[in-house]
Amino acid sequence: MTTNAAGGPTIGDLGEFGLIDQVRAQIGHNRHVLLGPGDDAAHISSNDGTYLVTTDLLVEGRHFRRDWSGPEDIGRKAAACNLSDINAMGGVATALTVGFGAPADLPASWALEMIRGFEAECAHVGAHIVGGDVTASDKIIIAVTALGDAARPVLRSGAMPGDVVAYAGQLGLAAAGFATLSRGFRSPKLAVEAHRAPHPPYAAGPQAASAGATSMTDVSDGLVADLGHIADASSVAIDLDSTAFVIAPPVATVGEALGTDPLRFVLNGGDDYALVATFSSETVLPQGWTRIGTVADGSGVTVDGTTYETAGHQHFR
Repeated sequence: MTTNAAGGPTIGDLGEFGLIDQVRAQIGHNRHVLLGPGDDAAHISSNDGTYLVTTDLLVEGRHFRRDWSGPEDIGRKAAACNLSDINAMGGVATALTVGFGAPADLPASWALEMIRGFEAECAHVGAHIVGGDVTASDKIIIAVTALGDAARPVLRSGAMPGDVVAYAGQLGLAAAGFATLSRGFRSPKLAVEAHRAPHPPYAAGPQAASAGATSMTDVSDGLVADLGHIADASSVAIDLDSTAFVIAPPVATVGEALGTDPLRFVLNGGDDYALVATFSSETVLPQGWTRIGTVADGSGVTVDGTTYETAGHQHFR
């Protein structure tokens, strides 16, 4: 463990979720907060009802590269990762605010094309940009806050032993695209495009909530890693069946070309913003949802009964 000038642990030592835990302890709670930090979105009460709110930050060189993605794709991705958080609560996003930091010499046309990407992605759910802020920065930084509604917010903490695990959307395609771009290639096109601009299953979140999903999250850091958050929050064990996954042809192609098991892209890859949820074993899964595992007493996530090496995305690592 490293120490800072004050003698305590660094953010790198704590990691993203260790830092969030300490922030939660420090900020406390109030009567308007129905659900605070720790899920995909917070649930807040107001005089005329309740709403969901979530924030994500995208930094050039870490979350996107201008030599890999155009401004419209970057705008779509920045919108999608926030709209997906509302979706993961079983809700529908209604409004976004956008904070935008950029170098002074960035062409204005780049920023306007990025906003066109935002508008195109928001159109999938009927959301709208309602404000934000602009500032100078050495690199492009995009901070988005999304607001939305949910008839029944679905948390990460409701999974029960005996439930089944299912997912909706794509898995592994964006990770295969990232691996492709990292090696200087631009094909297979479907994988590369999935990394540049994901396609979250926006209808699947409200469907799962209506069907009685007991827990849910989106897959942003990797399936095994994100299911680990459900397992921890629900104090259960989750086991995945590796034979239940259908490997998309572009994922298989990239795996073969790189000598990598394509299942690793599916289990450890993020950025597709698929949804993964748990349901009672008696529930008829909504259309588009595929069963991939089970929930039991215990802790952690396994694949075919065996601990799986988790290499999902980790900030500060």
